[in-house]
Formats: sequence, C-alpha cells, structure tokens
Amino acid sequence: MINLKQENTYMKVALPYIPVRPSKPRNSGLTMVMDKGLSIREAEDFMSVGSEYTDYVKLGFGTSLVTPGFEKKVAIYKKAGVIPYFGGTLFEAFIVRDMFREFVEFLDKNEIDLVEVSDGSFDIEHKRKLEYISRLAERGTVISEVGSKKKDVVYSPEEWVDMMKSELIAGSVKVIAEARESGTTGIYNEDGSINNKIITGIAEHVKLDNVIWEAPLKSQQAWFIKHFGANVNLGNIAPFEIIPLETLRLGLRGDTFFQFLPDNLKQ
Repeated sequence: MINLKQENTYMKVALPYIPVRPSKPRNSGLTMVMDKGLSIREAEDFMSVGSEYTDYVKLGFGTSLVTPGFEKKVAIYKKAGVIPYFGGTLFEAFIVRDMFREFVEFLDKNEIDLVEVSDGSFDIEHKRKLEYISRLAERGTVISEVGSKKKDVVYSPEEWVDMMKSELIAGSVKVIAEARESGTTGIYNEDGSINNKIITGIAEHVKLDNVIWEAPLKSQQAWFIKHFGANVNLGNIAPFEIIPLETLRLGLRGDTFFQFLPDNLKQ
C-alpha cells in the first residue's frame, strides 16, 4: 500500500509515495537480524538505532553457548522491544545428542519464548520434526526452518511447499526459507542468485505473511522487495545492514528508488 501522506512516524520528513510500514508488533514486513556474536556494547549500539526496524534477533547457530555475557544481550534485546531466540542449529545440536529435555530447560532458564526448529545440519525425519514443532508450540511460539544447509540436498518446489504447509499446521507461526548466512544455498543458487523456480513455487502456494525469506545479500533483499513489496518478511540480515534494508523497503536507496513512485515521476 502506498499513500501520499506519510504515516511512518519515525521518518524525519513526510515524503509522499513512501510505503506504509506496519508498526510493531507486526505480522508482515518482519525483519530478522542475525547476531553471530556481538558484544554487549555492540548489542546496545545496534538497538540504539535498529530496534524500530528489528522484530527478531537470532543468536546464530550455537553462539549462545560460547558468547560471554549473552544473557545480558537477551535482556538488552527484550528491553528494546525485540524478540531474541536461539538459532535452529543449537536445537539440532541438542537433538542429535538426544537432549530434548535439556534443550527445553535451557530455553526456560534463559526465558526464551520463541524457538526455532530446523533440520538443516542434522537429518531429522520430517514426521519427527513435526512432533517437535507440536510439542514446543505447547510451550511457546515456534518458527521452523525449511531447507538444508548442505548443497547436495536439493528439494523440489513441491517438496518445499509440502514441508512448509505441514509445519505451519503442526504449530509454526512462520516458516523460514533456508539460505544460510552466506545466501548461497536453499532458495538461492551457488552464486547467490535467485532460484526463481523454488521461490515462485512457494509464493504461489504458501501465504507470504507466513514466510520469512533469508536474504543476507543486498541484491537478494532488493529482489524480494521489488517482487513482493516493501512489507515482505526478510531474515539473516546483518546488524549493520538494518538501516540500509529499511531504506530499501521505503524506496530511499538506488536499488528500489523508482519502485514506489508513480509513472509521471519516473521520466
């Protein structure tokens, strides 16, 4: 939706033809940022400029087990109105060791409501994955990641859709389309380019508000905004890219500059 009167209250000047961004807490236009080991001071600095634009912060893969003072970062994110959670690889690290109960205890100890269920590193039978989603959905909020981190594991568009739909039915509130933090696998080709067949297949059969597309590269972010609009859900964004991404969403950066302008201003 585009309006002539600016409704984004954080804007310094009310420019016309700027997409309206829903206020937090929001269901669409979500941005998930990847924290791969920020220090406490870096997390504070990040929140000082990025809390308005950040919905989730993923404490990437197993970093929460080795990052000094990560508990303080969790408190910083919560205070800023951002939802922190542990990367799905940590879930897998517990499951491969048959430590589901201990995983839940770790979540409870750190007061983490949101949990990611994935099987990108460790092969989990999909029926079993759905059971984990259902069990964890009884405890709190679940998002699940679909797709493998292994380049030799390739799913058809139909398989992507079937897995996403079944995981949403099992209790996930969102499904994440895997791309890794490099953006070179899953829904992308090895060079980081878009795998149109997979993404189109998903978009045609799964409600867009229910999908978070991992898009660590600017070219990928711009592609999704151009094709699905300013309020597409995007993930695996680097902390220092949160402001640049917001300008992409609003047409305030070269890659999307003309995206939301009327034809008479595109001369």
